[in-house]
Amino acid sequence: MALLDQVIAARLSSDVPMVSEIAQYIISAGGKRLRPALLLLTCGALAHQDPRRHLLAAVVEFIHTATLLHDDVVDESTLRRGRDTANETFGNAASVLVGDFVYSRAFQMMVEVGDMRVLSVLAEATNVIAEGEVLQLMNMHDAGIDEAAYLRVIRSKTAKLFEASGRLGAMLVHAPEPIETACATYGQALGTAFQIIDDVLDYEGNAQSLGKNLGDDLREGKLTLPVICTLQRVTADERVLIINAIENGDESQLTRIVSLIQASGGLNQAREVAHVEALRAIDALTALPHNDYTDSMRSLAQSLLTRTN
Repeated sequence: MALLDQVIAARLSSDVPMVSEIAQYIISAGGKRLRPALLLLTCGALAHQDPRRHLLAAVVEFIHTATLLHDDVVDESTLRRGRDTANETFGNAASVLVGDFVYSRAFQMMVEVGDMRVLSVLAEATNVIAEGEVLQLMNMHDAGIDEAAYLRVIRSKTAKLFEASGRLGAMLVHAPEPIETACATYGQALGTAFQIIDDVLDYEGNAQSLGKNLGDDLREGKLTLPVICTLQRVTADERVLIINAIENGDESQLTRIVSLIQASGGLNQAREVAHVEALRAIDALTALPHNDYTDSMRSLAQSLLTRTN
């Protein structure tokens, strides 16, 4: 991971000062680096240390970073990882354009790998992520979204890059198709569980540890799994209250709605769905060799269910 950070720092350089400043701003904010870590763990699990792995891990992180820059503009977010978002600090126009720079730098780097399958996997992942973001935009303020529609969105906009990270790690070592599929399945299930828990924490965590404002999803009109589960459990009057907040952006009852979500059992129901996804990820690991790396991948899937930020 230290070598990964060195690659990230070197490849974010630009002759345009604002590009470097904004790119460094969002990268230096930290983050979990889960996607590149997954790629590196997969390489280790398959007992191969391809010298290109850090380059590809940085590519994955750059694609993720570009989506964050754009997402915060779309969502009008003001806080990420405990500090002002890039758009809050530098403005929307600069954030969007630097997001474009980070995307294009990622594509410059992936070409260096010299593998058309790698290019294909990353190009498809980037396209699917964009589709997922548009799907989410179409679903905004729609209280009729069900669990299947919600999962379609998060498997596109979040889990797809996790899936690509696992697949790329296997591809670098020329693993046989069943192993590559298992690594991709692990990544997709892990990413799905990660996003569900992220959505649970929007109502269950605290702003300081999360590094973002509680209830942001509701403010933005996003119907996430905890709310979908809650709507199945509350009274008719409470349903009207929640639906009004989603459809009309009414924040006046936000505190009460968060309390309803916490008391209804909807959060636990959503966690159960995440638990099933984590078990699916762990089950995929049975196709891989048993070693310290796969033990870490198993622990990672388990730890996502109990994270607080």
